[in-house]
Amino acid sequence: MKSTEMPKFGNLQGIKVLSIGSAIAGPFVGTLFAEQGADVIYAESTIFPDMFRMFGDVFTVEHRNQRSITLDVPSPGGRRILARLLEKCDLLVENSKGGTWAKWGLTDDVLWEINPKLVIAHISGFGQTGDPAYISRGSFDPIGQAFSGFMAINGEPDPAPPYAAKPFTCDYITALTTAWACMAALYRTRETGVGESIDVAQYETLARLQGNFLTEGINNGQQPPRMGNKDLKSALENVQKCKDGNWVMLALGGTAVLRRVEELWGLADDPDFAEPHGVVFKSDGPRAEKFVKAAVEFCQSHTAEEVDRILNAHQIPCSVIMTYEMMLDNPQYKARETITEWHDPITDRRVKGVGPIPKFKNNPSRIFRGGATYGMDNEDVLSEFGFSEEEIQYFYETKTIKKQ
Repeated sequence: MKSTEMPKFGNLQGIKVLSIGSAIAGPFVGTLFAEQGADVIYAESTIFPDMFRMFGDVFTVEHRNQRSITLDVPSPGGRRILARLLEKCDLLVENSKGGTWAKWGLTDDVLWEINPKLVIAHISGFGQTGDPAYISRGSFDPIGQAFSGFMAINGEPDPAPPYAAKPFTCDYITALTTAWACMAALYRTRETGVGESIDVAQYETLARLQGNFLTEGINNGQQPPRMGNKDLKSALENVQKCKDGNWVMLALGGTAVLRRVEELWGLADDPDFAEPHGVVFKSDGPRAEKFVKAAVEFCQSHTAEEVDRILNAHQIPCSVIMTYEMMLDNPQYKARETITEWHDPITDRRVKGVGPIPKFKNNPSRIFRGGATYGMDNEDVLSEFGFSEEEIQYFYETKTIKKQ
């Protein structure tokens, strides 16, 4: 696909992105940009295709709207192609072990000699700076979760092991963090004409998102225990199994909410509930015991849908814990078109997945193509950037580029 054949839409049309890496954290940044109209060129390694190609339909989801080429970046031919692409790109997103690009001689300063306005996002497990023993370490999603401290606070109590949140929580959080950082840098670069380099350490993105757990832990010197679905202080385990075997999540907090739920469950006239309270604590004795008993009995005597409908009718926060089958049949999912479908060039069929989010009113996102086959756009992209047919054939012969 040539850039002239791409539809024009979204708030990011006119921005050109080169994405080099594999799996999730880096490429997903490109997808977020592509869904808002940016021209995203995804360059896969010629050594081995993106591992996400082995995971069924996920590649067509996480690479939709992107043009696909292959590239041996550190090779002489690869450096020629890279330089030509970067001359016209606004943003380079790469994910590799820390220091990899510097080892190739492709430092930020070298890249800025090619394009002084280039925004460069380096995504790695442990960052581009710091203790040399860590910088060059490899990392995947669960490594980021483990090193960030996030994994230590998730899972059931001892002796059960800590639990890595599924699926790929650290990778996706890293991508979202990188995407906002890239937008901030692009905004400033357009104001000043000076490029920027962003150093994203995968583990730091989850270290940042631990709320009161981390803050209280490092200030008070107390590691919070793993409690599964239980709350550190609340008496009630918020996840409850219902009459039909399905589950609900209850979020019962605040004086007004508790008053409504206690009236519904016949507890409002009990003297143990007379004192205003916004939480029922584990330490609340008889009040805690009665509250938990009422909650369990209510859930076990109703289906999950009934619990959801009754509690929300009383303005008490609750949700069925949705399965994928439930999502497809849910009226809110349908009304917002949360699940949508598009054509997949890899399998030549229609596939379903979550549509672009969030929703933009004036310049909505779009999906015009699923993830491409390996090297699908080599010729279109390289010819667009000024390489002749003879040069492109030479790149194939020297294995600088490949195609499926």
